[in-house]
Amino acid sequence: MESSSKFDHFRTQVQPALASKLAEFRLLGINSVTEKELWEFLLKKKWKKVKEEKRLYEMIQEILSVKVSDYLSFATIEAYKTAEFSIDDEAELKELLK
Repeated sequence: MESSSKFDHFRTQVQPALASKLAEFRLLGINSVTEKELWEFLLKKKWKKVKEEKRLYEMIQEILSVKVSDYLSFATIEAYKTAEFSIDDEAELKELLK
């Protein structure tokens, strides 16, 4: 991934901001998000089309401004992209439609 190599050298420097954001998620009841998943969200969503080099303070500001709803929307879409649904079994279909 092109963007990951572009920003990976900042990851240790922004780790306290990531930890702070994850603590905020936990306060709001979202306990399943890992640091790696939050980092992937930032790479794939926030920093996907960066034209110029980002400064450290800009990255920290963007990490701290992540909204839980934005992350959850992203995670839901990613889950749909990677999930393979096969509803060949009629019993599975009936269970799904309950």
